[in-house]
Amino acid sequence: MPFKEVGKIWMDGELVDWKEAKIHVLSHVVHYGSSVFEGFRSYKNKKGSAIFRLQAHTDRLFNSAKIYRMEIPFTKEQINSAIIQLMKTNQLEECYIRPVAYRGYAELGVDPRPCPVNVAIAVWYWGAYLGPEALEKGVSVCVSSWNRMAPNTFPAMAKSGANYMNSQLIKLEALAHGYVEGIALDVYGHVSEGSGENIFIVRDKTLITPPFGASILPGITRNTVIALAQELDIKVIEQHIPRESLYIADEVFFTGSAAEITPISSIDGVQIGAGRRGPITKQLQDKFFGVVSGEEKDKWGWLTYVDVGKKEAAYQKV
Repeated sequence: MPFKEVGKIWMDGELVDWKEAKIHVLSHVVHYGSSVFEGFRSYKNKKGSAIFRLQAHTDRLFNSAKIYRMEIPFTKEQINSAIIQLMKTNQLEECYIRPVAYRGYAELGVDPRPCPVNVAIAVWYWGAYLGPEALEKGVSVCVSSWNRMAPNTFPAMAKSGANYMNSQLIKLEALAHGYVEGIALDVYGHVSEGSGENIFIVRDKTLITPPFGASILPGITRNTVIALAQELDIKVIEQHIPRESLYIADEVFFTGSAAEITPISSIDGVQIGAGRRGPITKQLQDKFFGVVSGEEKDKWGWLTYVDVGKKEAAYQKV
């Protein structure tokens, strides 16, 4: 979906017109991929505009930066406040939220220390990531020929821009062969994750998902699904998954802030279950969307409500 280039983008504590939010071509991030970022959603529900798991995403942004030895020049509280103020300024009740910290313009070289760490935040409307019908009918995917990074090469637990070059290869290969998405294996041949999603399989009414050691990102929607499954008395196991388990699973689904909970209908042309959303996937979807819609009690404190109806007279630099 192309951007609707309206509103403001937050850059280092100031609001900038969308089309004027620019960096120098010699910024370190352009040449070396030195950025960490987050992506999450705000949902419009009957109680207002609700950011889903704001603090968890901000915590992960700072953890990613710590792994890459990037000192973010704002506190977590300032980043949270900036996100809320940006939503109010742009008056977006429902949106996708993208904070990014990156090494900026000073000089080039593999040593990033001379370059400042800059921070930007953008918000925009983004519909269903894998298609509007995917949540019910599922998506057709393939196992990619590209593996996830090996341990002690790139840190899979950091959500960094450089890591997503691997994701692009997985996605591009899948699209080139007529699939919606790809599933990557880890360097040992175990199931890892999608190009931008974690993965779960259902077997004999048990939910199984790869562990952190399978070179996965510690997904916040993944964590959410595990919590919801426990609430629904669905057994959850975190263990290494061999590739062939995908084909004989009763259900398989992706999770992610963009993908939410998206069922997989086929893998490598092999039908999964009934070839559409299965009953456990639906149970988890119903529970997830019940919480974000405000229909179900938010017993975990996952929602941060924002009143975007009253546009602030002026933006205060944090």
